[in-house]
Amino acid sequence: MNTVLTQEIIRYNRLLNMIHNSLQELLKAMKGLVVLSQALEEMSKSLFNNAVPVMWSKVAYPSLKPLASWVLDLIQRVEFVQAWVDHGIPNVFWISGFFFPQAFLTGTLQNFARKYVISIDTVSFGFQ
Repeated sequence: MNTVLTQEIIRYNRLLNMIHNSLQELLKAMKGLVVLSQALEEMSKSLFNNAVPVMWSKVAYPSLKPLASWVLDLIQRVEFVQAWVDHGIPNVFWISGFFFPQAFLTGTLQNFARKYVISIDTVSFGFQ
């Protein structure tokens, strides 16, 4: 599970860095310190319209939420990952809180197969 956690941290950090850097650039443009590029102008329009900017959604997890709800969701997701780092493997996992849930599900199958010394090809999830 450490690999899954590390991958999640990398993905969320990439997104958070994109958000931070683009907002810093937009502030500089609004102060007249840098030229307002087309990308920054589109970003400002998205923010004004309560939409997630395209440059963020390109590096983000899939979501159809408006910006305000998306930001609250992002905060909860980052808090989930941070709690995992701070307190160890949680008793319950928030599957939809993962940036890439497929990696978590595959990691779970791999851990089970290793524990019981069986081939990963013979293990799967079943739902009723």
